[in-house]
Amino acid sequence: MEKETVPGGSGSAMLQSKEEEETKMTDGKKKMKVMVAIDESAESVNALKWALDNLYGIVGFTPEAGGGGGILTIVHVQQPFQRFVLPALSTSSAFYATSSMVESVRKSQEENSAALLSRALQMCKDKMVKAESLVLEGDPKDMICQSAEQMHIDLLVVGSRGLGKIKRAFLGSVSDYCAHHAVCPIIIVKPPKEQHE
Repeated sequence: MEKETVPGGSGSAMLQSKEEEETKMTDGKKKMKVMVAIDESAESVNALKWALDNLYGIVGFTPEAGGGGGILTIVHVQQPFQRFVLPALSTSSAFYATSSMVESVRKSQEENSAALLSRALQMCKDKMVKAESLVLEGDPKDMICQSAEQMHIDLLVVGSRGLGKIKRAFLGSVSDYCAHHAVCPIIIVKPPKEQHE
């Protein structure tokens, strides 16, 4: 990362990275970097819709802001395909996937990710919000938190499935994990009441 000297303080020079300088808007305010995590669930689409409806004017995603506005990143994490499967209720041995099957599953995952991100980017375009997309592979909980940290995200938005305490304990919750492990502030968007019931 390049550094440059910026005059300031009591005659001493402060160092400021170019990346930090580039995130400044013309009026001296910092661009806000917002990440919305999406998957195939209606709850994640609801989280993106909420972010577009509620953060639209606040963080500078307006078209008038041009290149000086905030940055919206839509992230989707694919689960890695396991080459072997252990049958749950069977005493038979493990099933090992052939390379053609692995390739077929991988291609299907890529097509699903492309379709999902295309719909999300269209939602942004309809609101005249410029957005970028990112596809990662791994455990969604870890990858969302890691990418938010590496990209220096200012705000993370995720959807909540509205699981009860017992289901959340057994199934795990991406939003709960992110709330405890993300290094940036996080907004967890609950499902609408009519969808939740």
